[in-house]
Amino acid sequence: MLCQFNREKIVKRWLTTWNSQIGLVIALLVTCIVLTFLRPHFLSVANLTNVVRQVSINGILAVGVTFVLLSGGVDLSLGSMVALTGVAAAHLAHPGGYPLMVPVMAGILVGAACGAINGVVITRGNVAPFIATLGMMTVARGGALVLSHGRPVSNMSPAMTRIAGDWSHIPIPALILAAISLWAAWMLKNTRQGRYLYAVGGNEKAARAAGINVRRVKFLAYVLCGALAGLAGVVLAARITTGQPNAGVAYELDAIAAVVIGGTSLSGGLGGVGGTLLGVLLMGVIGNGLDLLNVSSYYQQIVKGVIIIGAVWFDRRHQSSGKE
Repeated sequence: MLCQFNREKIVKRWLTTWNSQIGLVIALLVTCIVLTFLRPHFLSVANLTNVVRQVSINGILAVGVTFVLLSGGVDLSLGSMVALTGVAAAHLAHPGGYPLMVPVMAGILVGAACGAINGVVITRGNVAPFIATLGMMTVARGGALVLSHGRPVSNMSPAMTRIAGDWSHIPIPALILAAISLWAAWMLKNTRQGRYLYAVGGNEKAARAAGINVRRVKFLAYVLCGALAGLAGVVLAARITTGQPNAGVAYELDAIAAVVIGGTSLSGGLGGVGGTLLGVLLMGVIGNGLDLLNVSSYYQQIVKGVIIIGAVWFDRRHQSSGKE
């Protein structure tokens, strides 16, 4: 029944997403070519490895928030959850303490718990996602400060810090992002819950009429988003070798911007992981290029803001064709 009422809409959305991804690939290639002419060092193995390493954390967050945006929601608490989960993992990652799996799973579970709270408040309490996740942003940040007593949690085990290292000259965070992205793309395309995310985001009333448990689908989206935020927090803590209660400030904006640039609609029902990764790479390449060109961080903030506004404007202009 679900396939019958939305088959044509899904095909049109896929075509729209495909066209936007072609544009992203072209934009990415053009940006790389321009930067290569301006700074030949841009294409060096060391710099490209650095770019991949830098975008990995934002990429993990972006994959998570893709689930939420596809369902028609939004999550503003990602940055604070990164701080909270990083601190929680760092507390359990001291040398001679627990095995590596314990702090890693602790970070992921704390993030999933925060996401579950968001999901319950939104689906059961009928609180707008913007307000619910804004509240969680403050709660999680406060929780990170309380748990760490306002100080960085250091003295992490070598096994924990190796998560941010290399494997055969490939950054491990990039491998984690690749594995998460492949799983997410498979889940969205080949599972019932993945298809339900598109249906709920595309037309919630029609999805409910087709017998889909809308509350459950939205709840799952926030839990997955929170779990991936927890994983990103663990990776960040490993990279900076401390659990920082003030880490992750404005990370949610970078992640949402990358997802929207990648073609996922803020209104839900349109987009995918492939576009999200392209958006993450484009933002990472632009940021790296500005660094190589010695552009002040103040101006970089302006550029980032313009990109976010442009992405939302582009989304608003094309969401009508995507929904039809």
